Amino acid sequence: MTSEPSLMPTRRQDLMARLAEPHQYDVAIIGGGATGLGVALDAAARGFSVVLVESHDFAKGTSSRATKLVHGGVRYLAQGNISLVREALQERTRLLANAPHLAQPLPFVMPSYKFWETPFYGVGLKMYDTLAGKAGLGDTEFLSREKTLQYLPTAQQQGLKGGVKYWDGQFDDARLALALARSAARQGALLVNYCAATGLVHDQGKLVGLRVQDQETGQALELRAKCVVNAAGVWVDQLRLQDGQAIGRDTQAMVAPSQGVHIVVDRSFLPTDHALLVPKTADGRVLFAVPWLGKTILGTTDTPRHDLAREPLAFKEEVDFILRESARYLSKAPGPADIKSIWVGLRPLVKPADDDAGSTQALSREHTVLVSKSGLVTVTGGKWTTYRAMAEDVLDKCFAANLLPQRAGAVTARLQLVGAQASSRKISDAPGLHLYGSESAAVLALPGADRELGGGLTEAMVRFAARSEYARTVEDVLARRSRLLFLDAALASSLAEAVAALLQEENGVDPRLAEFQALCRQYLRLPD
Repeated sequence: MTSEPSLMPTRRQDLMARLAEPHQYDVAIIGGGATGLGVALDAAARGFSVVLVESHDFAKGTSSRATKLVHGGVRYLAQGNISLVREALQERTRLLANAPHLAQPLPFVMPSYKFWETPFYGVGLKMYDTLAGKAGLGDTEFLSREKTLQYLPTAQQQGLKGGVKYWDGQFDDARLALALARSAARQGALLVNYCAATGLVHDQGKLVGLRVQDQETGQALELRAKCVVNAAGVWVDQLRLQDGQAIGRDTQAMVAPSQGVHIVVDRSFLPTDHALLVPKTADGRVLFAVPWLGKTILGTTDTPRHDLAREPLAFKEEVDFILRESARYLSKAPGPADIKSIWVGLRPLVKPADDDAGSTQALSREHTVLVSKSGLVTVTGGKWTTYRAMAEDVLDKCFAANLLPQRAGAVTARLQLVGAQASSRKISDAPGLHLYGSESAAVLALPGADRELGGGLTEAMVRFAARSEYARTVEDVLARRSRLLFLDAALASSLAEAVAALLQEENGVDPRLAEFQALCRQYLRLPD
């Protein structure tokens, strides 16, 4: 094992041994998605002692199921939310600079089928450029019909008047989450996946720690911390309720979950490195067609969801909507038989206190940080692009509540993440070694670097996932270290047995093959 800091080994026994040592942490974080990992990195980079526990795998929930866009939010601009857009545009630039191997600029084209659409949307996108200022990625262009078809070869030609081209970004969300986790570990934080927070520890009405349980062995531990951050995404209210009950206070739910469905099809349906955006479909929703890791993502929806399933199912009307609207804008329209994978994410939208969340399309995408009477710090809402700014806000609230001594901020603004290296390859290209950035040589040095299992995944990549990327199960590897479950669930299923054998050899524990095969079937199943 190399001594390079980014290649710190992630042996489970070592992580659990550290977790079992008596210690009072400055910050304990519950939740290993984008928000929790961002807080862990920021706090550790400021010199605080940090522990983070995640009940499943890092980015298992919402943070691996984004539309893969690093964006300011064109539709938020249309809603008049200037402050959110300005902040997101600044953070977009920082994210692209800090992880160039995983996040890159992406050109979008908005085709126009009515004479007024090009000038109307073009003016709005010029405002988008103005808000970005020096953080802009490229100028908005008004396109002729011919130029629009050059960028979008399979756009529906009938009635096409022209279009508008603008710039945003895209990324590999799960691998970026992993880079955050490993960067936080490099700064001294202890992060443990498959370790659930089972309860909160109070002393005379003040929160002083949490109880956790190793999901593999059942080992129970109690962790002490000056500050406990609840960053459990759509599940934050469960911890808030526990906290309220412990100190005798009523707690109102703050999250209104919204479901976003995505469909993946072959790149042949949109053979280009430009994304297609329809800002207003027949029912007022937004439609994206985004080139990503060799495939095309179609989505998304915005449907209220009151249950909190770890693997939510798409509704039939959502899949029908995406296919129907895609057929309106693509000359080669995908059908049900063309779907390679269907996946669903739950957005933790923050609702007003008097809102019953009957609709989620108008709810704020801004984040909220609350500090309870006991000292539980809860953060939810927001979006991937602004994870770093959210982390800074969380620590500011911790300082204001006297939970932590104040320390200078902005430490992560130019902090490059593990693997950061400029790449000539695009995120829209098929997956491969380039996604490892500066760690490519370390992957190549492992056994099996010349043996590809399929879909750009080698035996060495599986070993690297087990040794240096916290991977414990087949799903960890095929859903989040590689993204094959999201790209082609049938291919992922066909590789699962080989991946399981390698993980068994590396980790010596059950890699949960049968569970993953069932998950593949779910990602291929069309809703009734």
